[in-house]
Amino acid sequence: MAKKKRRYICQKCGYQALKWSGKCLGCNSWNTLVEEIIDTKEQKKESQVTTNIKPEKISEIEIKSEDRKKTGFSELDRVLGGGIVPGSLILIGGDPGIGKSTLLLQTAYNVSQIYDKILYISGEESSRQIKLRADRLKTVNSSMYILAETNLLTIINNVEELNPDLLIIDSIQTIYNPNLESAPGSVSQVRDGTGRLMRLAKKNNIPIFIVGHVTKEGSIAGPRVLEHMVDTVLYFEGDRHYTYRVLRAVKNRFGSTNEIGIFEMRQGGLAEVLNPSQLFISERADNVSGSVIIPCMEGSRPILIELQSLVSSANFGTPSRMTTGVDHKRVSLLLAVLEKKLGIHIQGQDVYINIAGGFQVDEPAVDLGLIAAVVSSFRDIVIPQDFVILGEVGLSGEVRAISQIEKRINEASKLGFTKFIIPKSNSEELDYSDIEICGVSNVYQVLDLILGG
Repeated sequence: MAKKKRRYICQKCGYQALKWSGKCLGCNSWNTLVEEIIDTKEQKKESQVTTNIKPEKISEIEIKSEDRKKTGFSELDRVLGGGIVPGSLILIGGDPGIGKSTLLLQTAYNVSQIYDKILYISGEESSRQIKLRADRLKTVNSSMYILAETNLLTIINNVEELNPDLLIIDSIQTIYNPNLESAPGSVSQVRDGTGRLMRLAKKNNIPIFIVGHVTKEGSIAGPRVLEHMVDTVLYFEGDRHYTYRVLRAVKNRFGSTNEIGIFEMRQGGLAEVLNPSQLFISERADNVSGSVIIPCMEGSRPILIELQSLVSSANFGTPSRMTTGVDHKRVSLLLAVLEKKLGIHIQGQDVYINIAGGFQVDEPAVDLGLIAAVVSSFRDIVIPQDFVILGEVGLSGEVRAISQIEKRINEASKLGFTKFIIPKSNSEELDYSDIEICGVSNVYQVLDLILGG
């Protein structure tokens, strides 16, 4: 009996070793090597396959704008770069229950109204379960085909026979190749399944969505090479306690990775949020200290957010610092600037920072607004309702210029804001007659304007 060949694959970095060891030599992680049995017969069969594909001159390749398929969701189209590119392999990940399957089922229904055949492969639910969800979401169409199957070879045969306009795999961790002896969800099964689906997509020019499970750290489960193989990686994010979901691209070969799509989970499924600025500030309370409006940029889209601050006396020896939606380390840095440069003794106070609506912000343009909100709450002085504050703050208290200032101002002015406090270097380039713009060069001037010194 021939001895089977074995190799060991790292679950994190994909490093391949001929023998097992406790520590991966590629990423220095412990206990990440998983055994994989190599089927030499299967490799021999694949090595004999040849194709008649010939090289083409890049100047002679024609690209048409209508090649992209519209998903029926303008938010999803925005994240994908304008629509689904035929032959692309798109990986979407997210926490359990966040709405990945709901989004793809609604997308399949939208695409089926325009194109001929949509095939939805489910490895986790039966056909009846999907039909029940489709009835609830009102996404039943005769052009949609459902297949509850986990055998990769059976799936490929059905795809080649049906030749759909869109293929959805839910999820890649449940799909297995019977020629491999490892269990479904293992490194070798996930890598092999993704590789075969990628060749299927390129060969038949079929766009494929695949769902990937995430680990407790928030990254997509399986080998890291999974994200390298696909064309686009999307993350569906959101808090279970909020109805809003954010679709974000972390890799996109056909568009920008800075765009986001915002959805709201409702009784009848996911609905697009076309005006997120109005949504996030619609419930802002009047005449409350510690609240400020800041225009943030997500890709090419300006979004107005409400930043809230609460400063209170510490009940224990060590004051508390809690943040939601902003970087905790950045907040600590700005509080140190207040303490050192402005002489505001906030060291013995509890400080709580929150972005209303569960939104996440990671750009330095919120620095000036955050400082203003903290001082407003500390002194219990209300920032005027029509003020918008934005700018980056340095360690010496200077206010630095930010990017795309005109887009931010235009978005805020549409919603009725008339007074803007921005970096002085940005204000020199602007000319508005219907709004008031105040350019500041340091944080002292900001406090004089909004808090009276």
